Amino acid sequence: MPNIDNIKKYKNIHMIGIGGVSMSGIAAILKNWGFHVTGSDWAKSETTDKLNELDINVSIGHNLEAVKNSDIVVYSAAIKQDDPEMLEAKKLNIPTIERADFLGELTRCYKDTICISGTHGKTTTTSMIALCFLEALESPSIQVGAYLKQLDGNYHVGNSEHFIIEACEYVESFLKFSPKAEIILNIDNDHLDYFKTFENIKKAFIKYVKLLPNNGTLIINGDDKNCLDLISHTKATAITYSIENKQCNFYAENITFDSDGFSSFDVYHNNEFFCNIKLCVPGIHNVSNALSCIALCTTYGIEKSSIQSALLKFTGAHRRFEFKGKIDNTVSIYDDYGHHPTEILATAKALSNKEFNHSWVVFQPHTYSRTKNLLKDFANALLNFDNVIILDIYAAREKNTYGISSKDLVNELNSIGKNTKYIPDFNECVSYIKNNVEENDIVITLGAGTVTEIGPMLIS
Repeated sequence: MPNIDNIKKYKNIHMIGIGGVSMSGIAAILKNWGFHVTGSDWAKSETTDKLNELDINVSIGHNLEAVKNSDIVVYSAAIKQDDPEMLEAKKLNIPTIERADFLGELTRCYKDTICISGTHGKTTTTSMIALCFLEALESPSIQVGAYLKQLDGNYHVGNSEHFIIEACEYVESFLKFSPKAEIILNIDNDHLDYFKTFENIKKAFIKYVKLLPNNGTLIINGDDKNCLDLISHTKATAITYSIENKQCNFYAENITFDSDGFSSFDVYHNNEFFCNIKLCVPGIHNVSNALSCIALCTTYGIEKSSIQSALLKFTGAHRRFEFKGKIDNTVSIYDDYGHHPTEILATAKALSNKEFNHSWVVFQPHTYSRTKNLLKDFANALLNFDNVIILDIYAAREKNTYGISSKDLVNELNSIGKNTKYIPDFNECVSYIKNNVEENDIVITLGAGTVTEIGPMLIS
């Protein structure tokens, strides 16, 4: 049992925005440790239903009574300071703490917190590692950023000292954690609404690796120079992995793809053959993600057979190149969360390993700031699809103070010779695709917002 002394004083914990991906996992862990947990969320969901089944009382809407009876209020980043429950807590002098800060407190309860970070691939890699630890019967606690069918949710409550979590760099929230091991998958230009410059992103990762204890472990992508630069900032044991560089501790050789775009490859460890791996997720980027998982799990003494078996069973996390169904049994529909040019390129590359007639992408840009800062990069990434449809920008947390719209992206694509359709209306978009797709085409809906609704509309 992890050491909960640092949070024992909070017997009654109320959570605002409890239905969120990370918040729900925290709630389940706390309940398992014997805390009295209540929560509220603005909408009923599968997650809130599950929490109620765990005997965590979730209110839809506000519950000032639950606030009044709590010793601390944990709130998600989306909750504003003038939220009625936040105001009630302040009025009653009940302490409030933001989710990332509280998750940081949880990481200090475990002797072994494993943090997976990087601009791209966190959810997939966290899922891979989680399944390997479960396969090896290590009983980890897990927080992953998407629904994973093997967990029947996005979290797992274990009884060991292992705590496997995604550690996001946005607003430097990963600096709140106390990791024993870190995987850094890549460092890319993103979240410039917060970081402003790429140099600031790199500085945040330097601070992050400095959190590791001297007896900790740092797993680094040897194909990313910005990652390699981090090794000099920690005394933790650094282990590298690569697709291209045989100087790294773990590398892949003899990579082949089947007609689904799924890879098989040989893994070498310190220049000696280690094992063969077969994946059931597409793309060369997932070979890289799997190598980071193999490097970490091997360091933790997990048997090769458990790693091979777990990776073979992993068919992807929710919204990561997820197969949704077919139109008339001939056109395959996929859905992917990619909302950065690097992710779009990875998806396009993964798609190119599959067998199909024409490719279609329905892309919903995510946030005005990202669209403005990376406009040309988005256009160049989308060139890799045969047919491109652009929806309106999904604002998420932003107001449009950037003077940008989806039409700017459409114009950019048209100017470099890619005939692109701007179809903001979802029903119109669905009709256009249904009227124009051909046998054995592939359609992929791409973005972190409501674009995910289009797949089911196409299939129905």
